[in-house]
Amino acid sequence: MPEPSPNPGGEIPLRPRASLRTAVVWEVLEDALDRRVKTADPAAGGVLDVLDTGGGTGNFAVPVARLGHRVTVVDPSPNALFALERRAAEAGVADRVRGVQGDAHGLFEVVRPAGYDVVLCHGVLEYVDDPAEGLRNAVAALRPAGTLSLLAAGLGGAVLSRALAGHFSEARHALTDPAGRWGEGDPIPHRFTADQLTELVTAAGLEVGAVHGVRVFSDLVPGVLVDTEPSALEALLQLESAAAELPAFHSIATQLHVLAERG
Repeated sequence: MPEPSPNPGGEIPLRPRASLRTAVVWEVLEDALDRRVKTADPAAGGVLDVLDTGGGTGNFAVPVARLGHRVTVVDPSPNALFALERRAAEAGVADRVRGVQGDAHGLFEVVRPAGYDVVLCHGVLEYVDDPAEGLRNAVAALRPAGTLSLLAAGLGGAVLSRALAGHFSEARHALTDPAGRWGEGDPIPHRFTADQLTELVTAAGLEVGAVHGVRVFSDLVPGVLVDTEPSALEALLQLESAAAELPAFHSIATQLHVLAERG
């Protein structure tokens, strides 16, 4: 599954502002972790158990571990898990990051149900055969007062990008395809609207707290504009952050992020 580019030099900053792909989600996630710590059992000493399904090489797992939390990463790729182990060691959090090989459908073959304060389900629903089942498993891994961070491919962003590239028939096809695919060559098996994701989350027994549009503009802006002007990158990050919570922009976001909790 597609992953944000690693930080140059292998260092994972506490707030990975340099990544347009992760900045908005990280800000929301870090705030959610802080809130969960305040409501967690005091005996835990402010340390949360976090499950990262499809966590790959640790783009979120390692920064979460640097906040002091224990993170279990489940991913089907041995190569990704090897890279995760190396990245965690380089960041000095190897004792707080555990990688296990598995997938969303067989999740409880490798982790325990109802054992995690926070579950990250990022870039998973696009690739599983049954997104509803995959999400139900992620939710079943939560403790009674747990928090879910869900990130998935957005339909509108794909339609807009195909249209702007001049592929009008493919853009129209994505609009009418049940899975939101623009054709046989589309590498993404499933895409979602904000309504579809919130319906899946509600059906799985959680209450939606917030929906965010991710990469609303960054995939449409020519790279040269931000690569050659450092101030432009920060301005684009601020624009993305400002637009993320506005429903009007959810329909054109490349990805959609849903934060949800048990009632």
